[in-house]
Amino acid sequence: QVQLMESGGGSVETGEPLTLSCRFFGNIGGSYCMAWFRKKPGKDREGLAAIYLGGGKTFYSDAVKGRFEISQDNAGNTLYLRMNSLRPEDTASYYCAADYGACLRESSWWRGDWYNYWGHGTQVTVSV
Repeated sequence: QVQLMESGGGSVETGEPLTLSCRFFGNIGGSYCMAWFRKKPGKDREGLAAIYLGGGKTFYSDAVKGRFEISQDNAGNTLYLRMNSLRPEDTASYYCAADYGACLRESSWWRGDWYNYWGHGTQVTVSV
């Protein structure tokens, strides 16, 4: 049984940073792909970043490349999303997700339907 639990959301002002965390439990090994998504009201779910736990290879969407950074802790049970220079358009619910093979689909890692396990989300609000 795999469980994911996000934390770290909150309200910040434009330009401020914020780091989200995702604790994961269960049988998630080195061949897993873990990712961050976000969902804005009235919009489709958006893949932001992914990391292949086996080798550390990372993937980013054009929307966040250079501003956001995905990483995992050395203990191997927490995923992070460091978000810099936040903008009001980054306001959304943020979710972490996991799947055994999503990162192997390098051209479509951002598709939410590849991921079998999801957290419940954490809200990020960026004010002007």
